[in-house]
Amino acid sequence: MKRVRLAAVLLCMGFGITIIFSGCSTRKTGENGAKMEGYGANGANRGDGENGANGANGRESGSPAVYTKLYGAEVSTLNYLVSSSEGDYKIGANCVDTLVEYDSLGRIKPGLATEWSYDPETLTWTLKLREAKWVDNTGAEVAEVTAQDFVDAMKYQLSPENESANVQKLFGMIANAESYYNGLVYNGGTDQEGTVWNSIDFSQVGVKAVDEHTLTYTLEKEVPYFLSSLAYIVYMPAYGPQLQELGKDFGTGADKMYYNGAYYLAEFSPQEKHVLKKNPFNYDANSVYIDEIHEIYNAESNTIGPEMVKRGEVDYAEISADILDDWLNGKDTKNLVSRERPKTSYSYFYCFNFNPQFEPQYEPDKWRKAVNNENFRKALFAALNKTKEVAVIEPSTPEDFVIQSITPPEFTFNADGTDYTTIGDMKALGNTFDEAKAKTYRDMAKKELAAEGVTFPVKVLMPYNPSEINWDKECQVVEQQMESLLGSDFIDIVVQAGPADGFLTEVRRSGKFALMKCNWGADYADPETFTDPFYQAKGDNGYDLGYKYGNIAKIIEEGTPSAEAAKEYFDLVDAAKDMKVDINARYEAFARAEASLIEHAFVLPYSISVSKYLAIKLNVFEGQYAPFGVSNLRYKGQHLLDHYVSMEEFKANRDANGK
Repeated sequence: MKRVRLAAVLLCMGFGITIIFSGCSTRKTGENGAKMEGYGANGANRGDGENGANGANGRESGSPAVYTKLYGAEVSTLNYLVSSSEGDYKIGANCVDTLVEYDSLGRIKPGLATEWSYDPETLTWTLKLREAKWVDNTGAEVAEVTAQDFVDAMKYQLSPENESANVQKLFGMIANAESYYNGLVYNGGTDQEGTVWNSIDFSQVGVKAVDEHTLTYTLEKEVPYFLSSLAYIVYMPAYGPQLQELGKDFGTGADKMYYNGAYYLAEFSPQEKHVLKKNPFNYDANSVYIDEIHEIYNAESNTIGPEMVKRGEVDYAEISADILDDWLNGKDTKNLVSRERPKTSYSYFYCFNFNPQFEPQYEPDKWRKAVNNENFRKALFAALNKTKEVAVIEPSTPEDFVIQSITPPEFTFNADGTDYTTIGDMKALGNTFDEAKAKTYRDMAKKELAAEGVTFPVKVLMPYNPSEINWDKECQVVEQQMESLLGSDFIDIVVQAGPADGFLTEVRRSGKFALMKCNWGADYADPETFTDPFYQAKGDNGYDLGYKYGNIAKIIEEGTPSAEAAKEYFDLVDAAKDMKVDINARYEAFARAEASLIEHAFVLPYSISVSKYLAIKLNVFEGQYAPFGVSNLRYKGQHLLDHYVSMEEFKANRDANGK
C-alpha cells in the first residue's frame, strides 16, 4: 500500500494573490480569493445537490437520518472560545460556522464570508458576510449574525478573566491583540521581564465591524497564511449580548450558547448523551444530509462499540488491533470494516517534560537532571523503533505512517511547489532508530549523569489516556523494546493509565509525565503552525509553562546544560516568523528551526495520523477536508448510509475522490 498523497494548501497573501496547491496542481483565484473553481459568485457549491447519488442507498425517503455513536470521554467545556482541545470543540465545529471553510477536496470556499479582499498597504482584510441566523438549543431563531459577533468573540478571548487557551494565536497576528491583553494582565505595568504593557482601549485592536455585514481584520504584521487561519476556532463568532450576559458561564450547557452552524446542540447531558439536530435556519442547510447526531456515553465504548455494531445498534465504532484480524477474516464482520480518511492534519511525536510535576515516587528531581542531558535524550531518541510501535495500530504497512519531522510530509509547499519537509536542513533528517547509536549515547549519558550524582535506573513516567484505543498497547511495546535495548539498569519505563476525562488538563498541562506521545493539529497552512506546541517568545508570561508541550522554556529559565540549544531553537523560530513575503526564504528558515529542535532531541517525531480501522455508515470522503482548522470534524456534506462501508467500497470512494 502506498501512502496516499493528500491535498496541501499554501496561501501566499503577500501580493494579494491566493495560490492553492493540491498535489502537484496549481490554481490561482482572483485578487480577493473569493471566486473559486466549482463555486458560484455567492459561494454556493453547484454540485452539492448531486453528491448524494450513492447516499442513502435504500433508506426510506422522508425518514430522518439519525447517526448514532458511543463516546468514552466527556468534554471539559462546550466553550469553543476558550478550549484548545479538539475533544472540546468538536461540538462547536459542527454548531458554529466559520468565515471560510473547505470542500471535500481541500479547496477553500466561502463560509459566513462570501467574499474578501486584502490591502497590503494597511495590512487589512475586509470580509463581506452573508445573511445568517443564530438559534437556541430548541432550534428557535434568536437573532441575525452580524460582524459585531466576531468582534465580541475576539474581545471575550482577549479578556484574561475568561482564561482562553487560544488567545496566544492572536498575538503577533491581530494588531494590538497582545498589547490589549497584557495591558489588562499587568494593569498597565511591567511583566516579569520588565516589559511595560500600557493599558489600551479595545477599539485599538485590529478587528472592526464596519457595518452589520462588513468585518475587517488589521494585522500586526504581514501574515502569509491569514486567510487559512479563519477556518480555526479562534476566529469563530459568538452572539455578543449572550457573551456579555453569561461571561464565564458561556458554553456551560446547551442552553448557555447559541448556534449558527449546520447543527444546534439540542441536548447535553454530561456522561450520558449529546444530541445535535440539523439547523433549518443554516444558510447551507441543503448541504446537511444527516438530521440528527446522537452520541451516547459509555466508559467502555472501545470494547462495547464493536459488539453494538454487530447488532446494528450504532453507526460507528473503532476496531482495535486486538480484534482486527478476527473482524477482517470473520464471515459476518469482514465486510463491516473500513478506515477513516487519511489526513496530514495531525502529527504525533514524543515529548520530554522539562518541568516535571509528578509524584515523588517517580523521582522528578532525578528525571529533571537526566532529561537536561542531551546524550540521555538522544539515547532514548535512537532507541525508539517507531515502525515497530506503529505496527500495533497498522500491522500491514507501518512504515507508510512513520515520519522523521514534526511537520508531516505533504502538509504544505513553498512557492515553487516543493514539499516543506524536503527543504533545506529538513532534507537531511533521516530515520532516528539506531541500536548502535542508542547504546553509545547511553554510555556517554551514564558517565555524565553519574558525575552529577544521578543513580540508575532513571524512572520514565509514561502515561496514556485509557479512552484512546490501542494507546495502552503502544506504551507496552515502547516499554519492552526500549528497556530491552538500553537495559533496565539504565531506564525504568513506568506505564500508567491516566484519567479518561480531562486527560490533557490533568496530565500533560499539569506536567505529570516524563515522556509521552503527544500530537498537534495544524491551525493554518504554514510551517509556523507546528512551532506552536514548543515555541515561546522571549518575555512571554501570559501562561504558565504547562501551556507548552514539554515546557522547553524551562530549560532556558533554569540555565541547564541544554539552555543554549533551546535558545537556538527559539531564536531560529523568531527569525523565520519575521520573514513575511519571501515564502521560499521563510520555509528554509523554519526548516532550520525544526531541524534544530529535532537534532538536539527536544522532541521525537513519530507518525502522521494512522488511519483507524472503523465500522462506519458514512462515506468519509464526502466530508470537508483541510490539513488544518476544524473542517475535518464536521458532518456537513456526508450522507448516512444504510450499511457499514466495506474496505472495497472505501477504496472506491477514495479513488472517486481523487485521494
